[in-house]
Amino acid sequence: MGSVFSEPMADVRDMYMAHTMMRREFRLLPDVVRAVPPGDMKRAEVVGAHVELLCLVLHLHHEGEDEVLWPLLLERGGEDAAAIVPTMEEQHHAIERAHAEVVALLSGWRATGRGGEELAEVLERLLTVLVEHMALEEEEILPLAERYVTAAEWARMGEHGLEKSPRKTLPLTFGMVMYEGDPDVVKAVLAHAPLPARLLMPVIAPRLYASHARRVHRTSTPPRVGS
Repeated sequence: MGSVFSEPMADVRDMYMAHTMMRREFRLLPDVVRAVPPGDMKRAEVVGAHVELLCLVLHLHHEGEDEVLWPLLLERGGEDAAAIVPTMEEQHHAIERAHAEVVALLSGWRATGRGGEELAEVLERLLTVLVEHMALEEEEILPLAERYVTAAEWARMGEHGLEKSPRKTLPLTFGMVMYEGDPDVVKAVLAHAPLPARLLMPVIAPRLYASHARRVHRTSTPPRVGS
């Protein structure tokens, strides 16, 4: 245990940045889905692909916490971790159930453009449990991670997502995060990336998201969290 504290500890600012992106995009989804005219399969496919990407990002984000973060906190965090981690796990199960409902409806809606209201209602339920979870995680879990998880261990969660994500989606996903991201935190995240990514991602990722947002949200500057 002593060796843990001799190493750099987790910089959790990237988690706040990821949460901001998910709050924004999942908050916008129900209305974006409802705005698709019934039977407009072309538009449903554009929006549906966006929903699918966000659901994958969310799933991998929580899978990384399940596999990496919770075991470390339970091992090292004593009573504080034992009191909160089971709640986090229960919330993950609730989110995964809502996520599964979204996935079950999504393919049919993308193929027909019909059933959008039902999908929007499920997305609203997903948003409710997700927002509750992220707020509690920021209040209770991230302070524990700063005390008990090393920087290298924290990085393993991000690596899990990178390994499981389709490579072609990574610049767009990073652009979604950068849209409201703190430039200092973005720089810190990229500091561990290969040189080409460090040089190109700050230029390419925002452009990809702006183009993507125009297609999905009908604007390159969708409403930010809190706006």
